Amino acid sequence: MKQIEDKNLTPRQIVEALDKYIVGQKEAKRSVAISLRNRWRRLNSDEEIREEIIPNNILMIGPTGVGKTEIARRLAKLAHAPFIKVEASKFTEVGYVGRDVESMIRDLVDISVNMVKQEMQERVKEKAVKIVEERILDTLIPPVRKKQTTSSGFQAEDEFDPGNASDAELNERTRERFREKLKNGELDDRKIEIEVSAKKKPMMQVFGPQGVEEMGINLQDMLGNLTRGGKKVKRTLPIKEARELLLEEESEKLIDHEAAIQEALDRVQNQGIVFIDEIDKVADSGSGSGMKSGADVSRQGVQRDLLPIVEGSTVSTRNGLVKTDHILFIGSGAFHFSKPSDLIPELQGRFPIRVELDSLTEDDFIDILTKPKNALTKQYQAMLASEGVNIEFTEDAIREIAKIAAQVNDQVENIGARRLHTILSSLLEELLYAVPDDISSGEITIDKEYVDKQLQDLATDKDLSHYIL
Repeated sequence: MKQIEDKNLTPRQIVEALDKYIVGQKEAKRSVAISLRNRWRRLNSDEEIREEIIPNNILMIGPTGVGKTEIARRLAKLAHAPFIKVEASKFTEVGYVGRDVESMIRDLVDISVNMVKQEMQERVKEKAVKIVEERILDTLIPPVRKKQTTSSGFQAEDEFDPGNASDAELNERTRERFREKLKNGELDDRKIEIEVSAKKKPMMQVFGPQGVEEMGINLQDMLGNLTRGGKKVKRTLPIKEARELLLEEESEKLIDHEAAIQEALDRVQNQGIVFIDEIDKVADSGSGSGMKSGADVSRQGVQRDLLPIVEGSTVSTRNGLVKTDHILFIGSGAFHFSKPSDLIPELQGRFPIRVELDSLTEDDFIDILTKPKNALTKQYQAMLASEGVNIEFTEDAIREIAKIAAQVNDQVENIGARRLHTILSSLLEELLYAVPDDISSGEITIDKEYVDKQLQDLATDKDLSHYIL
């Protein structure tokens, strides 16, 4: 819970942070901001009532490409919370071949364990760096066993006489010189032979009825334990690469793995976020007619299996038992061919917060191209700047790109902001091909005339199907 307490973001601050990456969708941002803040409120509430406070799961409704997934992903990053995105259509009910719904919690635990271990490795990094430095020096200048002497220590620098110095003293002084070179990066390209733990582990995953998948994970652990820790391999690498491998290995040794697992489980249970995409695909739109096709046979079954997970149950994972009572679930779907009311009533009740996301307009596209930190125009500018070419987009060019994107979405199929990827790719294709062979440096301005020239066919051709992503 330290992560939540460290951040301690208010709902308004959370919305402001989301605004840096996501355009519009104020209602959705407000809902997720309140849900995230409620977690902090629960953890700081009276212990007697704390366990009774359940999260308000959210159901996001809206077409593709309007920011549903991005909102959930950015929310998890803000909270430093374990986050997983799953697609409801990939799961099957018990008795069918495929993934069972509990696997999403097992995957979330694995993500959390890796997250916590990385944080712990950062804490011990300084100590690990010193150990790695000694290991590299031992390879370059093997230490000499010191002999018993009557001297209380090494000679002072100004009194040092190489002719009378012992092997241990010469060795130590050589090591110190090499230590300075290591720190200065002078030896980064020099190759050394190191011995590191073998990384390869047998991979096995079994799909099938409930419990068999878990058995597959346990088999993987058992087989992995046969080779873990004992097998070493020798590799010859430049010191720069060897340092990274050794640092990872030494950091792994220094952390408390049991404490990491316990913290990871605790974090999943109190901070975990599961984003269930395409939940509308398991909604049975024809349930009222009493007709079922072969492809739809497991839809309600998936909903029934999903219900106890969202409602609150205990899931067995390879790292221990996990209670899902306080995990935040965010459902998402376009609901073009079905309605939220087509979900079974019990599941509907577990997503009390309904948020409808708006389709993106031409003005939204303009904001998407200019305002977010990771705007597509900024991404292309950064890529071409790496080749020494600086490009600038005029306001008229941005507006024309947004206009064409809105037109194509309206005439073909509305795929939201993803349409901008197609438009900009077509717009800059010729330029990206010419750099650096024909254009090695310079300033290039993308104006409305350039946009009209490059996208003329796309803007006028009625048959736009080959431009769909």
